[in-house]
Amino acid sequence: MLGLNYTSVSEFILIGFSTFPQHLLPIFFLLFLLMYLFTLLGNLLIMATVWSERSLHTPMYLFLCALSISEILYTGAIIPRMLADLLSTDRSISFAACASQMFFSFTFGFTHSFLLTVMGYDRYVAICHPLHYNVLMSPRGCACLVAWSWAGGLFTGLLVTSAIFHLTFCGLNEVHHFFCHVPPLVKLACGNSVLGVALGVGLVCSMVLLSCFLLIVLSYAFIVATILRIPSAEGRHKAFSTCASHLTVVVVHYGFASVIYVKLTGLHSQQGSILIAITYTVLTPFLSPIIFSLRNKELKNAMKKTFLSKFYHSSI
Repeated sequence: MLGLNYTSVSEFILIGFSTFPQHLLPIFFLLFLLMYLFTLLGNLLIMATVWSERSLHTPMYLFLCALSISEILYTGAIIPRMLADLLSTDRSISFAACASQMFFSFTFGFTHSFLLTVMGYDRYVAICHPLHYNVLMSPRGCACLVAWSWAGGLFTGLLVTSAIFHLTFCGLNEVHHFFCHVPPLVKLACGNSVLGVALGVGLVCSMVLLSCFLLIVLSYAFIVATILRIPSAEGRHKAFSTCASHLTVVVVHYGFASVIYVKLTGLHSQQGSILIAITYTVLTPFLSPIIFSLRNKELKNAMKKTFLSKFYHSSI
């Protein structure tokens, strides 16, 4: 389906953690496993809270549920395989499985970025055009925004994966990473088209991420301008509090992502590259449900009401 070009390379070997001391790998396994389980639990808790609490059946929390789903699927495409490789001596992955992992990680990763952009637009409409909110953010309109976000992620993932796996891989099959990512795979490819494909993929990814980021910045520029015109301090605080959790997640998401493209001194080694990659594959999804749960007062109160009260009654 992806137009894979099977060559002399039938499998790859993921050697991302091979340069780390072996006695650290079980520690990494335990740490990443706990973070992964917490990421799953946190996102499932958010989804269950929104589903069970009728007061949260609003566009903002619909988008939050979609964001939680994309995070669960994104981490599921990368972390289970990474955990298995940490305790295994056989770190080989088939050609098709490698292509599938890249496709799903890019699809869900870009869907996440599109959904963050849509959530910024939702806050912009709510604060800057409150009288038109119910019209602009109707149930059908919200469903379309979510559907377009998933479609955009699917298209980007298919485009990137097809471009990379149309390349010819000539014998070398050791991927210097813990999952099938573009830069280490490009280094294993050969032929005259490698440079053009690498530049094209990099340009597409950069343009998509930069466009999402600029749209979010533009939304918050209008939001801040509107909030500053609110006469009362209480009104300004209330308006800003509805954006705080989303803005914090955006800063964390794009802050960690930007590190990948910045050449920091001392991080040119393979270990440095792996540690940087861990920030956006493990740490960012781990922090996201924590931020939304703690920074969003309405969601936090709903969680207490929904789950703590049930736990209290069941223990009586």
